[in-house]
Amino acid sequence: MNKGNINVSVENIFPLIKKFLYSDHEIFLRELVSNGTDATLKLKHLCNIGEAKVEYGNPKIEVKINKENNTLHIIDQGLGMTADEVEKYINQVAFSGAEEFINQHKDADGIIGHFGLGFYSAFMVADKVEIITKSFKDEPAVHWTCDGSPEFTLENSDKTDRGTEVILHIAEDSKEFLDEWKIRELLNKYNKFMPIPIKFGTKKETLPLPEGAAEDAKPEEIEVDDIINNTTPAWTKSPSELSDEDYLSFYRELYPMQFDEPLFHIHLNVDYPFNLTGILFFPKLGNNINIDKDRIQLYQNQVFVTDEVKGIVPDFLMLLRGVIDSPDIPLNVSRSYLQADGAVKKISAHITKKVADKMAALFNTNREDYEQKWNDIKVVIEYGMISEDKFFEKSDKFALYPTVDGKYFTWNELTETITPNQTNKDGKLVVLYTSDIDGQDQYIQIAREKGYEVILLDSPISSHLIQKLESTKENVTFVRVDADHINNLIEKDDVKISKLSEEEKTKLSTEITAAIDNKSYTVQLEDLSATDAPFIITQSEFMRRMKDMQASGGAGMFGMGNFPEMYNVVVNSNSDLASEILSKESKEDKTELITQALDLAKLSQGLLKGKELTNFINRSFKNIK
Repeated sequence: MNKGNINVSVENIFPLIKKFLYSDHEIFLRELVSNGTDATLKLKHLCNIGEAKVEYGNPKIEVKINKENNTLHIIDQGLGMTADEVEKYINQVAFSGAEEFINQHKDADGIIGHFGLGFYSAFMVADKVEIITKSFKDEPAVHWTCDGSPEFTLENSDKTDRGTEVILHIAEDSKEFLDEWKIRELLNKYNKFMPIPIKFGTKKETLPLPEGAAEDAKPEEIEVDDIINNTTPAWTKSPSELSDEDYLSFYRELYPMQFDEPLFHIHLNVDYPFNLTGILFFPKLGNNINIDKDRIQLYQNQVFVTDEVKGIVPDFLMLLRGVIDSPDIPLNVSRSYLQADGAVKKISAHITKKVADKMAALFNTNREDYEQKWNDIKVVIEYGMISEDKFFEKSDKFALYPTVDGKYFTWNELTETITPNQTNKDGKLVVLYTSDIDGQDQYIQIAREKGYEVILLDSPISSHLIQKLESTKENVTFVRVDADHINNLIEKDDVKISKLSEEEKTKLSTEITAAIDNKSYTVQLEDLSATDAPFIITQSEFMRRMKDMQASGGAGMFGMGNFPEMYNVVVNSNSDLASEILSKESKEDKTELITQALDLAKLSQGLLKGKELTNFINRSFKNIK
């Protein structure tokens, strides 16, 4: 038996590992199972190139709990280690066997380990660790033991089968890792798609009855290995191998608690200038921008790393679901945090391009189907248009602008349609929009009577999208239909005729302002058609848009958060009501008439509430004869 000291660059590294190196103690199991997978894949590679003269067979990794001994066992049938290799790879902490192997065998595929410290994560949960290992080479098996101090023992073992068994003597403060449910949970979280079968216990399986069996024959039950992982998940296959049902099955496998089916998928498969595979799914989002639910998962060679993929996946695609897998994404030593790197930016840019190309293809292939799905994907597309310039540049091919009449236009189709009728006297194209078809119906109907198109922009980030479009498209302005009277929204060179003299207008404005007596409302007289509504309430496009942007987290700098609501009361000076107000003798009669007209205008905008609404109802009933 040999005794020695582990070669570490700082004195007693184990307390550091336990306290600082790994952010989450549970990842010890991921690291150890990953090591076993590495060892198995290495052996497969060596067998394929003829360097290992052994039978590869059908190896698996087994995870076992022994509650009686307070131990957890991770057993592989990989290439194993000789005494010299244990000395080299286990006792020299900072030296990564996987790194050396990759350097020697550049064509080796699927080697997971990048960090020599992975094995030592075992000491986060164990106060003693044993390794019993036998190399595929014709050399004796060895038994390594360490109790968490820099001292170890190394002796021969009577192990006869190839591979490595790691035995963790679970510490008193980590006994949860001796519970079957906990280990199963961790295996499902981190190792669900590992490339080597992982056995965790056994399960009963019912054999099908043979043909011609008697009616009362009972099917035979047998005990089989409980393999907890899918070794060939969908993203590891070529798109040509997969059907729509295969993609759907994989989605259900990823998100078993998600009952809505995804709208469509994007299969990523790049091998130059970086390696990237994966599948992204578009869920039914509507106006939901919750990015904390069922997030995209990051893997490295089928080992789960994290679902914190910010930086790798562009922000706007964080709303999607699915998997990305890349060995080229640099992580810190515990594989838990992304490190800034040029390759990551390239991967992010590629994913953006791939999504844009997919959107264009879906639109061109089946426009009708794409239009039907627009409401469920628009938040992602609009977010991408706002946040990614390259995506915005491509968006004219697939971004849609639906009208209140249920028509869908691309940008070029929209501008071609509205240019003849919605260009104002200054030559500027005015895009009318609504954010609430029902709430703004009165204004929409007025616009439609003029022959104008009104588009629907009702997502939480529409105000930001409008700013983006106005700043990038030439000579275009967006105005919500209730921002002013329609004649002022798209000003023409029409001659306005007024029934009232300037003196009468001044008097009318003064009387209405006095009767309203509210600083939130500004009276604005307009010479409109006699058939137009006598009172209309509008809100400045700029003011309302800034408040909308602030509400969605984008205009705090403007200080609009606490700015009071301000409205315009547009009074039709050519209406019969305007003349009637002027004709009333008493102030009380004028006030009553103005108040009733204003309340009707407020009611149409959903602004009449509380006591004002009660008073309006009571007053209206009294006037019924």
